[in-house]
Amino acid sequence: VTFAAGLATQGYKPVVAIYSTFLQRAFDQIIHDVCLQKLPVVFALDRAGIVGEDGKTHQGTMDISYLGLIPNLIVSSPKDENELRNMIFTAVNTGQPFAIRYPRGCGYGVAIDESPQLITIGESEQLKQGKDLAIIATGSAVVPALQAAEMLGLQNIEAGVINCRFIKPLDKALIKQVATETGNILVVEENVSSGGLGSCVALTLHNMDINTGYLSLDDNFIEHGSQKQLREKYYMDSTGILNRALLLLQGGKEPKTAACDKQGMRTGI
Repeated sequence: VTFAAGLATQGYKPVVAIYSTFLQRAFDQIIHDVCLQKLPVVFALDRAGIVGEDGKTHQGTMDISYLGLIPNLIVSSPKDENELRNMIFTAVNTGQPFAIRYPRGCGYGVAIDESPQLITIGESEQLKQGKDLAIIATGSAVVPALQAAEMLGLQNIEAGVINCRFIKPLDKALIKQVATETGNILVVEENVSSGGLGSCVALTLHNMDINTGYLSLDDNFIEHGSQKQLREKYYMDSTGILNRALLLLQGGKEPKTAACDKQGMRTGI
């Protein structure tokens, strides 16, 4: 990270490609060597969120929290491989510190733009309209959120989906808009609850009377297991998001972590 900062002072546009968990070790360098000087270093964070078989040491469940508090740093989390490509293109042309977090594994097979496109910094994407609920998801949570919204539609519940591709700066205007339109917000992220996207949304809506739920990860180290197993356990798959959305709509405000049993009841938090 420090080497990249030095390159940036000499006109280069360095990209630091590193696991989410390994970047934790360079926290001080991110702050003092890069962000304090507002140098154009791009952090490409592989293995963000639930990692799976790599085990406890590699679970990238804290990066939104530890990066989001640093001034001058843009923090992004694209929803698929095409948006990741465009986000990298945007980052190297922005001229300031920029972090891009993306999950372990394969892409979804989406169509790729003929040429990379610039993304407006801080602009979220409304993927689906809905009058009953708005699901605000980021990164690998976006696709299962869309699937959950389709499943809710089968129950005559119109759920909108927001691709919150920038955690910092946050698209506060769109969040307030969909919150006002629906009265119900569910935030979904593969990150610990403390200091994550849910915390940012809560601050944005703190003076609004909105029924808000948060689906994030426990205040624990995530154990070894496949991504499928762990996403099912922590309600990060489409069925889990569906059930938490129904709980929010039927029973008021949700617990703020994923530490619930299969009926959605809180357990020991």
